[in-house]
Amino acid sequence: MTSLYQILMLILNVAQFIVLAHVIMSWLINFQVLNIRQPLVSQIWYGLNRLLEPLYAPIRRILPPMGLDLAPLIVLIAIYALQIVLTNNAAAFF
Repeated sequence: MTSLYQILMLILNVAQFIVLAHVIMSWLINFQVLNIRQPLVSQIWYGLNRLLEPLYAPIRRILPPMGLDLAPLIVLIAIYALQIVLTNNAAAFF
């Protein structure tokens, strides 16, 4: 059961990394540090969008429209909350 706990924590850590990479890449594209016309940048950008849009879409429907997209923040908070719940209940895995 310990390995199940470790696998779940690994999946949450990878999800956290992907969301943070998407946020940082969106900032770099918006501040024109990265050019979306470059093939590698566009492949990474569209891949991250296709991967994360199913997570962001339900949150965007619930949140009121505003100038700032808070969906990645909500997803990160949910990931942190799941990590806390798993860590606090780790005794059930051992």
